[in-house]
Amino acid sequence: MKKVYLFLFLIVLFSEGISAQKTISAKIIDATTEEPIPFATISLNDKTGVISSEDGEFTINIIKEIEATDSLYISCLGYEEKKFAVNNFEASEVSLSTKDIELDEVVLLNKNYTVEEIMEKVEDSLEKNYDHNFFKQKVFYRSADHATILNNYIKIKESSIPEINQAFSDSISRSIPKSTSYYTEILADLYGKIQEDEQEVKLDIIKASELYDKNNSLSYEAIEAKLQKIMRKHVKRDSYFKIKSGIIGGKSEIDSSFFEDESMDTLVEYQKKKEKEKKENFLNYRTSQISSLLKDNFLYEDSDLNFIHKSRKYDFELNGLLYLDNDLVYKINFKPDGGADYKGVMYINAFDFAVIRLEYENVKPIKKFNLFGVSYYEYLQKGVILYAKNQRGKYALKYQEETKGQKVGFDRPLKIIEKNKNVDGRRKQNEVSTHVDFTLQNIEKFELVVFEDTAIESQQFENFTPEPNIAPVYLPNYDPSFWEGYNIIAPNEAIKSFTSIKE
Repeated sequence: MKKVYLFLFLIVLFSEGISAQKTISAKIIDATTEEPIPFATISLNDKTGVISSEDGEFTINIIKEIEATDSLYISCLGYEEKKFAVNNFEASEVSLSTKDIELDEVVLLNKNYTVEEIMEKVEDSLEKNYDHNFFKQKVFYRSADHATILNNYIKIKESSIPEINQAFSDSISRSIPKSTSYYTEILADLYGKIQEDEQEVKLDIIKASELYDKNNSLSYEAIEAKLQKIMRKHVKRDSYFKIKSGIIGGKSEIDSSFFEDESMDTLVEYQKKKEKEKKENFLNYRTSQISSLLKDNFLYEDSDLNFIHKSRKYDFELNGLLYLDNDLVYKINFKPDGGADYKGVMYINAFDFAVIRLEYENVKPIKKFNLFGVSYYEYLQKGVILYAKNQRGKYALKYQEETKGQKVGFDRPLKIIEKNKNVDGRRKQNEVSTHVDFTLQNIEKFELVVFEDTAIESQQFENFTPEPNIAPVYLPNYDPSFWEGYNIIAPNEAIKSFTSIKE
């Protein structure tokens, strides 16, 4: 009889577990234009929730027993808010209508400020409006990296190694992938604090994935294997390389791993070491990326996004009022007045003068360098930053997105000389003389969504030590089930259609 009771108890418990989670997915569009609405807020009972992607899509996972009073709220700047009962929500599309500002609502404002007065109040209110406490946030982070080789040619002028000739160089150029895409997605707890001088954050990764084509990696590994075979044949173990480009030169030691035998014991230890390094490097690199992203913010006086702290460098134009939920919001356009770098739009709460939404993009190259055939051109930087009030009544980051684009070029002679000081006679052993013409374009996009925000004490932050226990799961193709049950920002079409090319 006891076994029967236990069996019935497990059935009830299991059925409750199923009913305690509900997943809702839909697309949000403009009722008039039928265009997707990005960055709309979708929340359960006006509390925790998600935002819609650039394609207007969202998925929200409700991990609780659904009650009859549970409601889904969908809102966005300039639109009428909509409310739905969670129990019977079945729509695949939700249309939002624009919300007009009535004259009597405008009268509610205490004063008709000039745009200059509004910007002064924005700067004066930065300290009191935004939460400067230590925090612990549940975040979802996505980075996308798209690299394209625009030019790739190596002319072999002279070579003392027979295998390194023009035919070999051409085969290497052909085997290098012309374009690659790499996506990383992370769910984590983020510990940190808004601070001007140093942006220190700590990351506790819960789950992570990498989406890329392994065939590209295999191509590079094949190239490395060819070069390793040639080096083993012609290059001495105790040699070093002298690398010269014109009058510029430098010394480079040879990695001893090029000459190591790949015994089974060595391979096992090597794989263990690489797995440990991968976890550590993944954690450290992504922490650094998120820290850098958070530093690109108008709150900081030394930030490149200086249109508040150095407003004299910009022209501002008041472009009307909008509604966000029940708050009136100023829409202010800005553009450079002289040598500034950015243009964009700020949305400012008309009552407390907090910037709750920012859209910006550069109007000229951020950095530009071209000297003796070496060039660097940072031609793109644009982004979106959203803030919302947290439970402490302060504004905290809700969403941040940034896209950066660079071009790197190298069009110079390059000479690689093997030298060895332990042999009799002249030190020079081998020499390969080339001219390299190489141009790479790289576009990176970063997205950070905050789902939960909790204040913590400074001691809790200091006591937390990140542990690199999570390695990213490799995905050759987009897998919609990987994040099933988790709240994330919906992927765009490029991610959903990504697939590795089968060899």
